[in-house]
Amino acid sequence: MTQMTGTPAVPASTGARTATVGVLALQGDVAEHLRAVESAGATAIPVRHPAELDAVGGLIIPGGESTTIWKLAAIFGMTGPLRERIAGGMPVFGSCAGLIMLAARLVDRASDQETFGVIDMTVRRNAFGRQGESFESDIEIAGIAGGAAGPPFRAVFIRAPWVEEIGPGVQALATEPRTGRIVAVRQGPALATAFHPELTDDNRLHSIFVDMLRDT
Repeated sequence: MTQMTGTPAVPASTGARTATVGVLALQGDVAEHLRAVESAGATAIPVRHPAELDAVGGLIIPGGESTTIWKLAAIFGMTGPLRERIAGGMPVFGSCAGLIMLAARLVDRASDQETFGVIDMTVRRNAFGRQGESFESDIEIAGIAGGAAGPPFRAVFIRAPWVEEIGPGVQALATEPRTGRIVAVRQGPALATAFHPELTDDNRLHSIFVDMLRDT
């Protein structure tokens, strides 16, 4: 996918503790997330096997196709180790398909589809339409650098889900202005977006995730 332009990258904090972020490298926007993590001042490595998972402090589950990523994770022996690390409090960030995989509930669950259930939310897959209905939207995200006075985040939506309902422990970070649907959430060490922040040169969301690792 073509990288979009946007807000200049946020410089890495000087003197900050080094963080190592893994990107689940089975299918989807792996290279783009690796680049974004590095631009946010952390070390980024692809993760395909349980031994590689042991080397990271947090994990990104990229956009792609959620059922395909889950099937490949099972083939590579990753589902059990992933469940264990996530249940143990490892910071995790899911974008698009990754948001689906972190949800506790799916409205339109595919046959035999499983999720990690780490965020108390109900998600509808492909809610914004199919590939040909992809779009971009300027959204305001709570907690990103610049605050309310900062520039909006140019969000890229591709076959995107949305969040239909959240539990009391979940913070809604952003809504899509046209529909009013929740498209970014956080619950404890879990962060998720319905859009693809890795397809812009705005690394503010990845910087939030890197800070989550450093605060762990």
